[in-house]
Amino acid sequence: MFIPKTERIKNIVADKQEVIKQLEGIFSGTTRVYIDYANVRPWSEKLGWHIELKRLKQFLDSFDTIEAVNFYNGYLAGNERSEKEKTEAEDNKYFLRTKPVKIMKFSIDASSILADSTVFLDQFIRRALLRKYEISTVEYLNERFKDMNKKGEYFIEDMKCNFDVEIGVDMLLDCERNNAETFVLWSGDSDFADSVEKLINMGKKVVLFATARKVSKELAALAGKGLMIFDIQKIRDFICWKKELERKRDPSKGAPKL
Repeated sequence: MFIPKTERIKNIVADKQEVIKQLEGIFSGTTRVYIDYANVRPWSEKLGWHIELKRLKQFLDSFDTIEAVNFYNGYLAGNERSEKEKTEAEDNKYFLRTKPVKIMKFSIDASSILADSTVFLDQFIRRALLRKYEISTVEYLNERFKDMNKKGEYFIEDMKCNFDVEIGVDMLLDCERNNAETFVLWSGDSDFADSVEKLINMGKKVVLFATARKVSKELAALAGKGLMIFDIQKIRDFICWKKELERKRDPSKGAPKL
């Protein structure tokens, strides 16, 4: 049953009766939610709006069959955004699972490489694509590395922290312990295809909350085997930043900035 947790949610429901009815059907049994936030956060670029963690939790808490909302996100100490996300998840009573973000350094010191070498490009471009490049393209890209060196840049930093294993294990353990009838995964990552298929084969209802063209082909293929895919655009008004909702209602305020 859906019982609005806030007056704001109650007011929005008036125009979203069909969506709520659909969600009540999805969450008809005991439900657990698993949010792969590193995968979800970038969806704002495609959607043109952002998910507010407080509003999302209030909305999910309005369904009395949802027993847990698991939130997976890397943590980078001292980073303003990371600190804020961690605090918001804790304050809003998500079941937070986190671990340190790994910062990887890749050398781009091109002073001693040949013009047609792919030693640096191998770090950033898949080999299957790299083989398609003409030598002139490789030489051009290596020249760009040298341009960066002239500006004093000799390393590129990249951050990595994924929870594919942890989320997959948590879902399967919850299944084994009979903690849920419905499993709701917020992600579009292909790495979850195996876990999702196992849950379906064990007779569980599995629903993917995602956005158009952000679902991997491996997960999309499971739609024919029982996986449900719910477009989060349908619940935008419940979960987006308040200022973006206001802009939607008042076109004179312009489109939200990303």
